[in-house]
Amino acid sequence: MSQDPLRDAHGRLISDLRVSVTDRCNFRCQYCMPAEGMPWLDRADVLSFEEIKRLVRLFAALGVTDVRLTGGEPLVRRDFPRLVGMLAAVEGLEDLSLTTNGYLLERDADELVAAGIGRVNVSIDSLQRDRFFQITRRDSLAQVLRGLEALARHPEVHPIKVNAVAMRGFSEEEAIPFADFARSTAFQVRFIEFMPLDADREWASDAVLSGEELRSIVDAVHPLEERPREPHATARVYRFRDGRGEIGFVNPVSDPFCGDCNRIRLTAEGRLRTCLFSHHETDLRDPLRAGASDGELELVVREAVWRKELKHRVNEPGFTPPPRSMSAIGG
Repeated sequence: MSQDPLRDAHGRLISDLRVSVTDRCNFRCQYCMPAEGMPWLDRADVLSFEEIKRLVRLFAALGVTDVRLTGGEPLVRRDFPRLVGMLAAVEGLEDLSLTTNGYLLERDADELVAAGIGRVNVSIDSLQRDRFFQITRRDSLAQVLRGLEALARHPEVHPIKVNAVAMRGFSEEEAIPFADFARSTAFQVRFIEFMPLDADREWASDAVLSGEELRSIVDAVHPLEERPREPHATARVYRFRDGRGEIGFVNPVSDPFCGDCNRIRLTAEGRLRTCLFSHHETDLRDPLRAGASDGELELVVREAVWRKELKHRVNEPGFTPPPRSMSAIGG
């Protein structure tokens, strides 16, 4: 198998892979899923742990160094820490991380860390019980916060980020409580602009509360100063001027970071997506199960990555959201 790194037609090197391990979730967040009636993949259609490891090993041989495990909610996948251990042993991987809603972290934190998870993002959209329920449709804030505390007992997991989706008419009231949370804990809070990936198809541009608006709200109470942006970073990170913590803003709608995007995604049923907003996917599962060699899979991957989109075009006339919602794509 060739050792030439993955590169798209725009010259971008691909080193970051997001792997969805399931489309199932125990929450029903308004910006992602309908309250009920979401069809799930048949279990036979979902990649096995062994299939995931083989594909991750293939990508690692092609220069991917960072793998983030997502869902749906990854911790609902049975025996998930075993998969973490399998991937942690893949040669060439430098960073193995996780995005979770935190509901099962209290149960799994110790096993996940022992298996090799190095960084974790936990989605929490409000620190108030009733407002958390309003967004997630689950009365689970206390359990999520206990999970966050269980994870924080492992100093080797760093950083731990708390992600909140920013929605106009809701998140304005969350800005200062989350800023205070970031200032009083070791967690880095990040607001992520609401993207057109909701299953209810209710996204509209005027529902987006921009990162700049939120930054201004926070800065008026707790003055901020921007930290240098790291290459390929999705967030603009600020430190509080008095030195007490950090807060970040991920602005894919108002300030896209497509120019140096180094990410691709693998869905739970083994489809390669080269952009979160892609309308095209490349099937890796069927050739894998049909007995394709690593060399044959490499050719399929390289051709797909070469066609990676220059940008997502969310703010351009004629933009249409992808047919699949965030939970089905993988965060």
